[in-house]
This record gives sequence, structure tokens and C-alpha cells, in this order.
Amino acid sequence: MNFLSTGADPRQASAQDLGNQHEARAFAPASIGNIGVGFDLLGHAIDGPRDIAIVRRIDTPEVRIRAIRGMVGGGAVIDTDALPLDAERNTAGRALVALREALGLPYGFEIELEKGIPLGSGLGGSAASCVAALIAANAVLDEPLSRDALYPFALQGEAVASGSLHGDNVAPMLLGGVVLATQTRMIPLSVPSWLYCVVTHPDQVLETRRARAALADPYPLSQFVVQSTHLALFLTGLQRGDARMIHEGLNDVLVEPRRAPLIPGFAAVKQAALDHDALGASISGAGPSVFAWFASKAKAEAAAPAMRAAFATAGYDARAYVTPVAAPRAEVLP
Repeated sequence: MNFLSTGADPRQASAQDLGNQHEARAFAPASIGNIGVGFDLLGHAIDGPRDIAIVRRIDTPEVRIRAIRGMVGGGAVIDTDALPLDAERNTAGRALVALREALGLPYGFEIELEKGIPLGSGLGGSAASCVAALIAANAVLDEPLSRDALYPFALQGEAVASGSLHGDNVAPMLLGGVVLATQTRMIPLSVPSWLYCVVTHPDQVLETRRARAALADPYPLSQFVVQSTHLALFLTGLQRGDARMIHEGLNDVLVEPRRAPLIPGFAAVKQAALDHDALGASISGAGPSVFAWFASKAKAEAAAPAMRAAFATAGYDARAYVTPVAAPRAEVLP
């Protein structure tokens, strides 16, 4: 395995990650993949739901999943019945299989997962289990790796659920904040401290593979050019801390129009956000969650009830999370 570096600001494993202990517990936050205009390239962490992994070193050279438990999320226990205990078919298990094979470890890992992110929510639940397990496993290695070196294993784990190698969820979980993720690099982006997000998760489930199927037909070149323009404006706006430019760029003309019909109430929720002065709003990951960016915490907090109410009008209860866009990364827990 060739461990690739992102160059500047590598964000090496912190002191909290290190140690020769034989058991560790870590969390990974939920995330917003794509951020509308950056399909499979951009994502940001959110300070809200999270998954937790407990990883133990074991003498046998294998990876096994001992248990998967649902934590309380939004007033309900997360249903984990559909998640496989077979390591090769589980995102967390596959990531640790790749880790131990690449390092040639003489020992193995036992994993327990505590799911706090609802399945099929568009909040990166499969990625969070994978990243939490990697951060915990890294803490029990004799020589812990940098976050950059963990990235290829996170991509392999996430691919179990998504069917492809894309890091728009795992990368922001590993680094925090907004990240540009390619198949070889995680690039942390500048995020103004005044940027806040509301992400609203309805009581709906939308499977990633079904959401991807909606994108199968080709796009005309003219739409691609418009999307590229929006992406360029968005990235420049982030770099300059320019709210108007972020607003001009946060407009998805490729993915959102095809996926929106799969999310009952989407149009009303987006409009509620825009009516409360959102810089932009779109689908979180594959959906059905909807996110919106705001130029202050106060504006985000004012918009959150209206976004929930819009889903309620469509017949779906929903939870709303207000979070800084520069949200914290995955970490080892005490």
C-alpha cells in the first residue's frame, strides 16, 4: 500500500490518537457529502449525530465484528438489523481488513459498533462507522498512522456501501470542516467562522444505490459548464470568505434536479431555507436529508424550525441540526 500525502497541513495523528493500549473507543461525526455543487468531491463534517466504534486487538490474525448496537437518535433507537456482521461486507470491517493486510500485522481486531446516524439518511452513516473504527484501531497500533495514511483504508471501507471509491464523506470525518476529496488526496479548505449549516433529516429512507441510479442518463455539455462555473465560484467564495460568492456558487444544476423527486417535501424545505436568507440549500449526500448554509448562527437557528415544518407539511416528522460548517473531526474518546 502506498500511503499518499496531501502535502501542506498533513494533520498527523494527534497525541490523543497515540498509545500502545489494546482497546480504544472513537467517534466519527455525520457529514454532508457533495455540498450540492461538488458531487463525490466535496463534503463537510457536522456537529450532531455520530457513530462510535470500540476496537480491541486480538491474537488471531483476523477482523471480526462482535456486535452492532443502535443508539438513540432523534428520539428513536437506530435500527441496525440490516447491517452485516461479516467483516468483508461491513464498511468498518472491510477498512480494518485493508489496514491489517497493508501493514502485515500479526494480530487482528474485534469491533463493536454503536450506530447514532440513521441508515439511508444521507448523513454518511456507512462512512462514519468505517472512520470511527479506523481511528480506534489506529490508537491500538504500535506505530499509529497519520490521518492521510488512513484515508486509503477509509475509501476501501466506504466502497462496500457506495460501490465506488469516493471520499466526500470519509475525508471530512477524518479532517473536520470542509474537505476536497479525490481518490488520492484530502485537501482541507478554508472555512469562515461565521458559516453555519442546518441539516434536516426526515423520517424517510433513500438508499444510496437508488439515488445514484437517478443519475445514469448522460448530461448535456451546457449543464456541465454551468455546474463547473458554480463550483468555481463556490470554492473561491470559501477561500475569500465571500458570502455573496458562496451564494452564487451553491446552486446544483446536475444532481439535485434528478434526485429531488425522490424526496417528498424537498422543494418546500429548500424554499423555507431560502426564505430565511440561506446562502443556498440542497440535498445532503444521496438524501433524503436537506442542508442549507447561512451567514450566521442566528440565521441558521431561525431557519431550522421552518425547515422541519416544511417536512411536516409533506407528512414527515424531521429533526434539524444546527452546526458550524467548520465542525470537529473524528477523535478517540476517553
